[in-house]
Amino acid sequence: MNIVITGSLGNISKPLATALIAKGHSATVISTNPEKQKEIETVGAKAAIGSIEDINFLTRTFADADAVYCMIPFNFMEEDQAAYFKKIENNYVQAIKQNEIEKVLFLTGWAANVEDSPLLNQLSDRTVIELRPGSFYTNFYNDIKTIKEYGALMAGYGENDKIAFVSPHDIAEAAFEELTTPFQGKKIRYVASEELTCNEAAKILGEAIGKPDLKWIALSEEQLLNGLLQAGFPQQLAHTFVKMQMETHSGKTFEDYLKNRPVLGKTKLKEFAEEFAKAYHQE
Repeated sequence: MNIVITGSLGNISKPLATALIAKGHSATVISTNPEKQKEIETVGAKAAIGSIEDINFLTRTFADADAVYCMIPFNFMEEDQAAYFKKIENNYVQAIKQNEIEKVLFLTGWAANVEDSPLLNQLSDRTVIELRPGSFYTNFYNDIKTIKEYGALMAGYGENDKIAFVSPHDIAEAAFEELTTPFQGKKIRYVASEELTCNEAAKILGEAIGKPDLKWIALSEEQLLNGLLQAGFPQQLAHTFVKMQMETHSGKTFEDYLKNRPVLGKTKLKEFAEEFAKAYHQE
């Protein structure tokens, strides 16, 4: 198969491309960074340097693809994140239709609102698989500064809130399975590696960094919003993040996840915690 992968050589895209090539598939990796071309080619993939915001580039790159892996990175320069997502999704839809691509794997998120998603709603005649990963282990790297400054993890959810955590490696494995396994129609697949309360996760990370009493504090809606705005988040994007985190705190996100509960992946948080500890002590 000839598969186009978005996301450059990120935590999911790189192992996905590597696995596909190892099994004899052809892979094209899209990146906005020209400096990534050599690394992409070293993996064995073809590099396509350009932006998914450029519909002409995207349409050319999707030519002759049997399947595409589509993801949309957060663009923190965009005030209206929902409008930006729709714009990129419409680009994908146009490029997919023009090239008559039959199989689409779309990475969203376990707390994502995709009810009016163009990519999921305008490709009724094609196979579209929505991959919904839980909270990435790698997000914890963003918390290193907070732990060192305040001695705790903080978010709009915490303490005994239940979270489905996931390793990017397990997401890549699930993506590989969905791209290479024969299937026609529509599917939603949640991906998770471990289900833990926030304090259980904090204890695992804390023990790895020498802080066994590390806690995870649940901030109020107002505290979270003020913190995001002070960090430079655009107003509308900050409100979007707050809504997502409050739904996680209320348990709504976990309830939706349980309706399609997956077999858990093999990479547990204790394994990631070893890598987290190295990064923590280097900063």
